[in-house]
Amino acid sequence: MSVEHVSMRLIGDYARGDTQLAADTVWALEAHLETCAMCRSRLAACVATEAPGIVTLVDTVRAVLEPQLDAAVRMPSRRYRPSWVSAWLTPVMAPWLAMTVAVVLMALLLDAAGLAPLSGASPMVLIAPVLPLCGVAASWSRGLDPAHELTASSARAGLPLLLRRTTAVLVVVLPVLLLAGWLTGDMTAAQWLLPSLAFTSTALALGSVVGVTRAAAALVATWGVVFAAPACAARRVPLVLQSDQLPVWGLLLALGIGVVIARRRAYSAL
Repeated sequence: MSVEHVSMRLIGDYARGDTQLAADTVWALEAHLETCAMCRSRLAACVATEAPGIVTLVDTVRAVLEPQLDAAVRMPSRRYRPSWVSAWLTPVMAPWLAMTVAVVLMALLLDAAGLAPLSGASPMVLIAPVLPLCGVAASWSRGLDPAHELTASSARAGLPLLLRRTTAVLVVVLPVLLLAGWLTGDMTAAQWLLPSLAFTSTALALGSVVGVTRAAAALVATWGVVFAAPACAARRVPLVLQSDQLPVWGLLLALGIGVVIARRRAYSAL
């Protein structure tokens, strides 16, 4: 494939359904076809000559669906959904994000009632570093998203879609945590914001190997067992959230981002 357009040989192999084409080649070709009208025209002409059976099938399907599509176009839509919504959000994220906000409110209520498990610190200290992982896990979950198969099979799936949905989660969760941290005044934003971003980047990095949902769940469990539970039992803030540990979290964040960039092609197969 050239830098600007697809070669006619590759278009012909794709039109004929050549099974010898590598998966990453097919993905790159389909992604290019989405944005290149010239290559789509060449593909249409190639299909007409190389695979007439596909043309016949498409014409048959169009003849059956055209009356239904015309009726659907004439029917006024009751709900308008901007095109960018599906690119950034998935319906299953809504209850998870609502649950995230509810958890923050519960932590604030516990703090206001004086029932905090940590002496001199809010429950926000325990939940803030890993709270975004709940939404991140839900944003790319095979079991929770009824449209996962359709989304994952599209040419633009993979890392770009995952990053958009992760950004949507952070845009909702981080302001809530910032407001909660300001209300409690227990920690500076950097003490939990940097760990939150580090956990998120680590979840995406590990997700290229085991899946984002599994990676996020494993990190939450590790945080709870190794750090949160002992700190709660000792009635103190976890040592890893002290100010002198911020460079370590920054390094972990940078490593996570580096792994995501290095393994960016692996996300198209998730």
